[in-house]
Amino acid sequence: MTKKTRRTIDAVLKAKITLEVVREQATAADLGQRYEVHPKQIYAWKKQLLEQAALAFDAGVGRESEETREREIEKLHAKIGQLTVERDFLARTSGR
Repeated sequence: MTKKTRRTIDAVLKAKITLEVVREQATAADLGQRYEVHPKQIYAWKKQLLEQAALAFDAGVGRESEETREREIEKLHAKIGQLTVERDFLARTSGR
């Protein structure tokens, strides 16, 4: 018996399918047959899109995540420096 692997659908295709449903160009059942996706999954994507649509217009969202990432990188660089100093100190004291 062979196992059926799950198909991964990229974000671009999800957006295309969901926008067709939102624009009422086709029903979820029609799109489900066309793209071989269960209609309930299409409804879940539609709900997710409608709930998070405001984030696309929020100017602060991208900056906050970028600033957070920069702070995390700075902390990691500091930790790398600290560990390097400790390693060198321990290597000198152990006589290597």
